[in-house]
Amino acid sequence: MPTLKPPTNQQAAVKLAPLLFKQKHPGLPSLEDTIKLLKFSADSKNLKLGKTIHALAITGNESPRNENVAQATSLINFYSKCDQISLARQVFDSMRQRNVVSYSALMTGYLHNGLLLENLKLFKDMVSVDGLRPNEFVFSIVISSCSISGKVEEGRQCHGFVWKSGLVFHHYVKCALVNFYAKCLDVEMAMMVLNSLPGNDIFSYNSVLSGLIEHGRSREGVEVLVRMVSELEWWDSVTYVNAFGLSACLKDLKLGLQVHGQMLKSDVESDFYINCAIINMYGKCGKTSNARKVFDGLITRNVVLWTAMIAAYFQNGFYEEALNSFSQMEHEDVQPNEFTFAVLLNSAAGLSALGYGDALQARIEKSGFIEHVMVGSALINMYAKCGNIEAANKVFSRLIYRDTTTWNAMICGYAHNGLGREALIMFQDMLATEKSPNYVTFVGVLSACGHLGLVQESFYYLQQLMKQFGIEPGLEHYTCIVGLLSKSGHLDEAENFMRCTPVKWDVVAWRTLLNASHVHQNYGFGSRIAKIILKMEPNDVGTYTLLSNMYAKAKRWDEVSKVRKLMRERSLKKEPGVSWIEIRNTTYVFVSDDSNHPESSKIYEKISELLAKIKPLGYVPDVAAVLHDVEDEQKENYLSYHSEKLAIAYGLMKTPPQAPIRVIKNLRMCDDCHSAVKLISKLTKRDIIVRDSNRFHRFQDGCCSCADYW
Repeated sequence: MPTLKPPTNQQAAVKLAPLLFKQKHPGLPSLEDTIKLLKFSADSKNLKLGKTIHALAITGNESPRNENVAQATSLINFYSKCDQISLARQVFDSMRQRNVVSYSALMTGYLHNGLLLENLKLFKDMVSVDGLRPNEFVFSIVISSCSISGKVEEGRQCHGFVWKSGLVFHHYVKCALVNFYAKCLDVEMAMMVLNSLPGNDIFSYNSVLSGLIEHGRSREGVEVLVRMVSELEWWDSVTYVNAFGLSACLKDLKLGLQVHGQMLKSDVESDFYINCAIINMYGKCGKTSNARKVFDGLITRNVVLWTAMIAAYFQNGFYEEALNSFSQMEHEDVQPNEFTFAVLLNSAAGLSALGYGDALQARIEKSGFIEHVMVGSALINMYAKCGNIEAANKVFSRLIYRDTTTWNAMICGYAHNGLGREALIMFQDMLATEKSPNYVTFVGVLSACGHLGLVQESFYYLQQLMKQFGIEPGLEHYTCIVGLLSKSGHLDEAENFMRCTPVKWDVVAWRTLLNASHVHQNYGFGSRIAKIILKMEPNDVGTYTLLSNMYAKAKRWDEVSKVRKLMRERSLKKEPGVSWIEIRNTTYVFVSDDSNHPESSKIYEKISELLAKIKPLGYVPDVAAVLHDVEDEQKENYLSYHSEKLAIAYGLMKTPPQAPIRVIKNLRMCDDCHSAVKLISKLTKRDIIVRDSNRFHRFQDGCCSCADYW
């Protein structure tokens, strides 16, 4: 009889199977052929063929069902690979005798089908019920199941069992242990396993490197990467993804370029994951042009690649480019996912493009992503940064599930809009739901305390509550304390706090103190702080401008001249004041003393009318900081047509009587405009929200949310 070869295709195999059994002993299927055909059926995932083999084996076999361990194990392997895990379990349960291989076959099926906890139960039965000794394959499967399911304690117990069994040095087991510890928040243990056992391979290194990156331990990641360079002859695609991820975390462009160059010289195929990692790396390193070059060179671009490119624009402040890329993405008929919408919403927030944000929300609701916590958090952030805190709260109230990021968006949104009391109430609600606050949460909380002038409460949050939650205070928290002390008029205490706190202060903190000296009219103190800032940043135009204004208010005109001369010598120019307002999805931009707008004459008439009406309410033009060598009437003209006044006047002309007016300004709002807009809000009975470079000002009935401190 000629030797039968395995069938070459599925159709032939189905026809051949009955003949195979007849050619051997009639009525008795060949065990060897049964196992071969079951293996073929498993490898080709041919469920019909495998079931036929199973049926013929049952009908042709005179011995008790599934008595043969090898045949039953082949059936378990076949059903597992065909995603019929319940049938595989039935075969397993019907076996009178089981060995390590049959357990391993079912465990592999459970692992691939995501039934990880079943593997832990099987492992216990294998040892305690059947008294079998696990081999290296079983241990690697069980440890992998613990890794994926996050069963840390069970994984540690397996590690102990492995030591006792003497299999800890086996390659499969070591790789599984390294991967387990790397994924389960114990990178030290992963490193210990990696260093204590010989024979590191690329899988072990990839696991450790991935774990270090995930847990923010980038410097140690560099050390592992250096070892990989010296010990491994080649890298796979996962290594390159990790290496690009490490470069992105460190924002190390030089490292990223070296990895990119090495990848191009290697024979590793530049797949989807690598391309995403490259685009992300260049985006995080501030090289959006490089990211775009890689992106444009791709033949096919899916939603993840588009989202990576949009995110690169967003991370570098190119918000318009991010939103424009979305239009190009839609043109290629690529549908956005929740990550795309989150980045787009944050880009709209960066532009304060409320109309675009509203349109995105409608699109999100139609797409079914409105309940995604990431999208909900981004939506709250967008509305908060656009000054529509009511809409942000409405979104927050609708969300079924809220994570820490969602709570942070709402707390920081309230604080950013000057609603400190509401922010602190929201924080208490967060604690009541047993959500753990993080670093960002306390930035919002301390900022809220600053708005309310709660000195004692802020130090309680900083020194006790943050410690209770295991959060180390950082520069942002300390800057909030400086702002709070400054607002309360304790300028010396604020400066002493800065000098006594062991943190590297940045320009933002010193500017906070400088603004406070301006508000509290302590110009001598402010002059000294300004000099500190200019030593740190000699070309900081905002500091020169504020210093000049302080000298002008103190009528120290010689000092004003010196400051302006110094600016000329350093070729520094004050940035022109620009304000913009969005009306019916169209953005209108105004520059101070702008006469280019088609309706500029009507806008100027509206401003004159408003200023005339608020003078009886107590408005007095603040001409103190205007050039001293011009007449008072001319000084008033300089103040009358600041960009925010132009934008507000146009908004009053073009929006319904009850609609709020939202204006964005690129610079700090001046004292005169602030006083005028308070009274305009009272006169017109309108809510007027102005977002300047410092904060939000919400004007209602003659009052501002900043309490005249900004």
